[in-house]
Amino acid sequence: MVRRFFNIIIGIFCVYSFAFSAEVKIIKTSQAGYRLLVDGKDFWVKGVVYSPIPPGENYLYNFWVDLDSIEKDAQLIKSAGFNTVRFYAPGDSLEETRKVIRLLYEKYGIYTIMGSWLGFWNYPCPFYGDEKFREKVKTEVLDMIRALKDEPGILMWVLGNENNYSFSGKINPWTSPEIEQIEEPAEKITKKAQVYYSLIEEITQAVKKIDPNHPVALGNGEKIALDIAAEYAPSVDALALIFYRGKSFGNIFNSIGSVFDRSILLSEMGCDSYNAFRNVEDQDIQAEFILSQWEEIYKNSVVSGNLKAKCLGGVIFEWIDEWWKHNPSDSTHLNYHDVAAGWSNGSYYFDIKAPRNMNMNEEWFGIVSWQKTPQGVKRAPKKVYYVLKDFFKNPSEYVSK
Repeated sequence: MVRRFFNIIIGIFCVYSFAFSAEVKIIKTSQAGYRLLVDGKDFWVKGVVYSPIPPGENYLYNFWVDLDSIEKDAQLIKSAGFNTVRFYAPGDSLEETRKVIRLLYEKYGIYTIMGSWLGFWNYPCPFYGDEKFREKVKTEVLDMIRALKDEPGILMWVLGNENNYSFSGKINPWTSPEIEQIEEPAEKITKKAQVYYSLIEEITQAVKKIDPNHPVALGNGEKIALDIAAEYAPSVDALALIFYRGKSFGNIFNSIGSVFDRSILLSEMGCDSYNAFRNVEDQDIQAEFILSQWEEIYKNSVVSGNLKAKCLGGVIFEWIDEWWKHNPSDSTHLNYHDVAAGWSNGSYYFDIKAPRNMNMNEEWFGIVSWQKTPQGVKRAPKKVYYVLKDFFKNPSEYVSK
């Protein structure tokens, strides 16, 4: 009877304790650096952007329900030494999303960084100056937070991604009557930034009232408008920044602090595995570039012993190749691994001499590829997968060479 009573109490405790997520904090070090703590222990983000869309499908594919496929990925993710996946946004069903987060954490110890697009891809465009639109976006984010905040696998929230690229009007242009009254183009851009980052601040403050246990990060493309973000969104805990700078991030880890003093998560970076100049896959150059990026991330993180460091870790773009990416509206291309480049970036100098300098191949950024077999498609880790697996075992050995 005593043993049975004891077992019941233990069972109740386990169920009760499971309902609470880990306490995740970002704290300053004694030398003005930043460290990420999960339940009081240092945590270094070793992450991958995770959007496992198989050949034949596009961005509309609901991968959240394919738990068998997600488990296959999780086994490889864990085996390589990664501890985090980043989702840009939850699925249409928050319950399906919860099951994936729980599966990744319970069976594989993989944490989730969950994001929100903040309506960036709404059609015809986002309207950040419209109060109804702002309230709609805010409501959607808070509904997500309420539904997922108690999952033990949640690490942090990221608001937006490259939304700041819309300020110039080149991507997802938006405006408001107030903005249109401004004649000077540079002043219009500044006003858009103020309007957008004020929404970030509103949402951040609301999130913290609901969920004090997880940091809130601002998703931002490069350093663009961070000076305005510092003024209008001071409540964010971290900067989730996107950088495609080739092999080296340069001085960003030092320069950002003078603009907006927050911890830094490299939330998207990487290198594709296709050489657009030679028209051939080149896994060697991809591995070389990405390893160099991770060495810099490590040296600029407190886990290396550098208490002045501000970087919390990194998230590679991306886990697996997306065959739909170059032309998602053309269904005839979904089963074809397109070699057409989508944009140009001179930092990836190995193939910048491609025609029209178009060298960034969106469908080839995965560190794992899809391979077609008579039985269907299978996952095939690229060279960089194994290079990082070795690096994560003892990164200090690499940076000391």
